[in-house]
Amino acid sequence: MQLNDRPPRALALVGMPGAGKSVCAHHLETRGFFQFRFGSIVTDEVARRGLPLNAENERIVREAFRDQDGMAAIALRALPTLQTELARRPSIVIDGLYSFSEYKLLHETFGGAIIVVAIAAARQTRYARLAARPERPLTPSEAVKRDFAEIERLEKGGPIAIADYTLLNDGPPAEMLAALDALIDTLALQP
Repeated sequence: MQLNDRPPRALALVGMPGAGKSVCAHHLETRGFFQFRFGSIVTDEVARRGLPLNAENERIVREAFRDQDGMAAIALRALPTLQTELARRPSIVIDGLYSFSEYKLLHETFGGAIIVVAIAAARQTRYARLAARPERPLTPSEAVKRDFAEIERLEKGGPIAIADYTLLNDGPPAEMLAALDALIDTLALQP
């Protein structure tokens, strides 16, 4: 099969908060990939409602979406954009697929055209990153609370457990990004 003949593919980045999903997505964007951050659906709604952008308001909006449309609510809202971009490009990047229901919806929609890559890091490393990030930093207790909420209420463990590939991000960012580039090259993904 020629590269131009293969079906379009979506690469979904999954992982716990602070693992490095957004760093990976941004890196791939600089390589020319279209990237869609699932969290932007929530943060855009927080802004639309005129609320301050913080973890609590994000949780309220995320849970309201899921109460209204089920655990695949964010993916349902993202599908039109993802389908449009996949029709225009050979590959796209999804930053932050959360629930197992979202994974199942995307897998059903795209079949074998979706590849899931888990970005993993030690908990204390993630918490240090979350405390140091410029946008929406979290204290260690807030990070623990968010971990538990994402595992218990968002089905976050499923997409991580079923990932096609896992990249460890415990060292310098350049090491992880080199491993990501090698994986993208091995998979022959093109922007």
